[in-house]
Amino acid sequence: METIKKYFPNLSEQQIAQFDALYELYTDWNSKINVISRKDIENLYLHHVLHSLAIAKYITFKPGTTIMDMGCGGGFPGIPLAIMFPEVQFHLVDSIGKKVRVAAEIAKSIGLTNVVTSHSRAEEIKEKYSFVVSRAVMQLPELVKICRKNISKEQKNVLPNGIICLKGGDMSGETQAFRNCCEITDVSSYFNEEFFKDKKVVYVQI
Repeated sequence: METIKKYFPNLSEQQIAQFDALYELYTDWNSKINVISRKDIENLYLHHVLHSLAIAKYITFKPGTTIMDMGCGGGFPGIPLAIMFPEVQFHLVDSIGKKVRVAAEIAKSIGLTNVVTSHSRAEEIKEKYSFVVSRAVMQLPELVKICRKNISKEQKNVLPNGIICLKGGDMSGETQAFRNCCEITDVSSYFNEEFFKDKKVVYVQI
């Protein structure tokens, strides 16, 4: 939690309380439904919460922005981003019902009113959003193919609408088809912990 406050020193008291509550909630839910590796739960804030918030370093979403978290699992990156941007609407989608349930219950427990969840395949979602976010769900070409239909033409942010995903390793193969509309940013330019040295924020304008 101190790491979150180090990189985001302007959090409100409510945001600090919401982030602070995540460890106990995820630990409790994880003992019933495995949404985070049992070995990794101790690293919740660094490996999951702060990693999700790399997107908040990449872009400050304007109020009224709509975002779909595709393949949200237990709520990453959607829940940390929803805490960070309370005036932005988030739709968390996953095809695995028990994981969506965890995300929904945690959002409810910490009082997030800007989150809705769906137990659905992304192909079934018809709504339009300013951005689709995801964390290492699938190869980028497949992600773009599925989510292109969900990107709204109405622009609200400085960054044109598109897909923002968190990936790791060498992205040259995955991004080759999008080289004219893609930007790759090293997460290590935001956070100096060793964990982030090969992590990337990948943005594709749609």
